[in-house]
Amino acid sequence: MKQRSAALLAVALMSMTAVPACSGVSGGGGGGAAVAPSDPAKVSGDITVLTHKTDLAGDGTLARYAAEFNKTYPNVHVKFEPIVNYEGDVKIRLNSTDYGDVLMIPAAVPVADYPKFFAPLGTPADLDRKYRFIDGGAYNGQVYGIAVNGNATGLVYNKSVWKQAGVTDWPTTPEQFLADLRAIKAKTSATPLYTIYHEGWPMTAWQSYLGEASCDEAAGDKLATDPGPWAAGKELNGIDTLLYDVVHQQLTEKDPTTTAWEGSKSRLGTGKIGTLALASWAVPQMEAAARTAGADPADIGFMPFPVQQGGHFCSVISPDYREAVNVHSKHKEAARAWVDWFVDKSTYAQDQALLPTLKAGAMPAELKAYQDAGVQFIQLSQAKSAEVSKIDNQSEIGLNKPDYRQHIVDLARGAGSGSLDGYFAELNKKWAAAIKTVG
Repeated sequence: MKQRSAALLAVALMSMTAVPACSGVSGGGGGGAAVAPSDPAKVSGDITVLTHKTDLAGDGTLARYAAEFNKTYPNVHVKFEPIVNYEGDVKIRLNSTDYGDVLMIPAAVPVADYPKFFAPLGTPADLDRKYRFIDGGAYNGQVYGIAVNGNATGLVYNKSVWKQAGVTDWPTTPEQFLADLRAIKAKTSATPLYTIYHEGWPMTAWQSYLGEASCDEAAGDKLATDPGPWAAGKELNGIDTLLYDVVHQQLTEKDPTTTAWEGSKSRLGTGKIGTLALASWAVPQMEAAARTAGADPADIGFMPFPVQQGGHFCSVISPDYREAVNVHSKHKEAARAWVDWFVDKSTYAQDQALLPTLKAGAMPAELKAYQDAGVQFIQLSQAKSAEVSKIDNQSEIGLNKPDYRQHIVDLARGAGSGSLDGYFAELNKKWAAAIKTVG
């Protein structure tokens, strides 16, 4: 199943309170004491886990995790229900009480509605000591969802291609990054950077770099009051200028309108592509594609966005889906046991090269390399995310929609009229007007 980028997931979570979803949905009252498993030998019941991981359900991976879980909880039987159209189907099912015992919280559910559908799991103060990303799953003094894992932003690349081009160190500036891509074009047969423009959603990954160049956790919140985010020297200006320059210097695919996501995996894995602007979730998929194609999965690497502050890189981390217990479940203790075990004890995050939610969890090799290189993980503040979302909607720019950056690609390749500076001026005008309207 195609995964969404860290940017899309982060935005979905940011936009929850602004989406008029689940209207008229019947739900049981949440609240009460937090559900927690007791003695593993005494916890029992058959539970259904709804999952968007159709690929892992199909290849037996989830079943193997369940078998490990049963070594601790022998009296709990876990059944997985893979759902292709997860967001749409589960949103509809929330109108009933039949939405599994454990589920990933759909992004469209407003945080204020969590108590209607999900059982409380504990207080933010208690759970924050142990887990990352607790704030977004909490409401009115209780936590209702624990992130399955997190993602780190950066770029996936083929180490062998970069080495053939004579590049062994991560670029630290946009100028150096462009020079490295030019070297790849000159010295190899690989496409230096592949935009996957045609698919649309991969273009939104560029928004996830907000906060990295500045290493500023308030980078997103500042958009709520900044009338000119695309002015010279501003972070969005820098991110979008780099995208423009990469395309304008013909360092991407010749015809971006024909690009394909599935094909990009094997092409990066076999060295036909040098770089993809995608978050850490994409790494294991590229490794698997390389392995399937007979190439070396060890050639797949992950590098930070090419900007440093104070001599170090930053990488924005964000949560994936949050796992919750159905407030109507007849086996809440068993359901909670699965949630705790999966986040605390399973090797899912390490197997999938993902950031563990458990603060004490071992980093997968790809992110361990980040740590060893001194890359600092930062988590963007969500204090003004709802306000920023309203401004974005009012401006009709769509920071996290593909059209905005697809237009930048079109300008860069001569398929759109106007200049980049002119487009930046237009974006600033729309944003400033939206701030006044919303404010």
